[in-house]
Amino acid sequence: MVLNREGESKFWTIAAIVILGILVFILLRPVLISLVAGLILAYIFLPLYKWVLKWAKYRTLSAFIVIFALVAIAVIPLWYALPVLINQFFEVFKLSQTVDLSSILQKIFPSITKDILIQAGTTITAVVSKASTSVLSSAVNLFSEIPSLLLSLLVVGFVFFFGLRDSEELTKIAKEISPLNKAKEKILIQQFKDITESIVYGQFVIGISQGLLAGIGFLVFGVDKALLLTLLTIFCSIIPILGPYIVYIPVAIFIFASGNTGAGIGFLLYNLIIVSTLDNFLRTYIVAKKTKMNQGIVLIGMISGLIMFGVVGLLIGPLILAYFLIILQLYREKELNSLFMKEEQSTEEKK
Repeated sequence: MVLNREGESKFWTIAAIVILGILVFILLRPVLISLVAGLILAYIFLPLYKWVLKWAKYRTLSAFIVIFALVAIAVIPLWYALPVLINQFFEVFKLSQTVDLSSILQKIFPSITKDILIQAGTTITAVVSKASTSVLSSAVNLFSEIPSLLLSLLVVGFVFFFGLRDSEELTKIAKEISPLNKAKEKILIQQFKDITESIVYGQFVIGISQGLLAGIGFLVFGVDKALLLTLLTIFCSIIPILGPYIVYIPVAIFIFASGNTGAGIGFLLYNLIIVSTLDNFLRTYIVAKKTKMNQGIVLIGMISGLIMFGVVGLLIGPLILAYFLIILQLYREKELNSLFMKEEQSTEEKK
């Protein structure tokens, strides 16, 4: 098949775009995760930026105010909390090497055979010890990667700043270069927006809120290693299926086993009534009318994303899976081809 001049020109144009696209991907690959993280942060905090813009009037100033405020909120508590967290972690690490879990389990479950409890205690101790050693090793490696980490954070900061300040221009450019049918594009963008907000707010905002509330409970009821337990609860609350009860129920059992029955009852009621109920309450208002993602898909996406991309993958993983499922659904409904058709062509086909 011989191409005419117009067809040949189109072919070489597409070939040039594809080649340059591949080269750009290779160029940006080392900082790709940082770029995505910056864009996600810009999307999450765009409503806050718009609110500040109404007051500050200037886009650059508004973006600086938002970033400065977020850095202050993150860095100041971290500055005071990090030494405490490190001390608590090392205390837990030493405790995991010496604690006799078998004796504790025998007090809690006196009716179970002693041999079974000894085996269970040994297994739990081995798991905790291995997990603690792994975290300790990761923390040591983190210090050697501080220059690379700072560079990544710098890229995230730049992308975050320009993503906020130039959000309208970026949206306009994306719409102008989009090859999609405009009618289908609006529907697709809305689906992407709903899914993104469902995952961002439904999993992360609610999970962090639950973890912080649980942390208040740890402090109020005098639970040791409250900061470390709070971070663990936040992580478990973000991950589907797990939830905060993975942390607070063992803590409640430990309080009861220590003989503090009143504190144990109060702690358990606080978590059951306030912490666990918060999930349903916030999900109703924050994720109302948004696409409800299947929890299994979110879980698989988070685990796979964590393995592939690190912590940022907890968010990127489920989003990639969700967007892929949208494309599959369009293909199943035979709507995929119509995405790239002009509106007139799409209308003629329907006739």
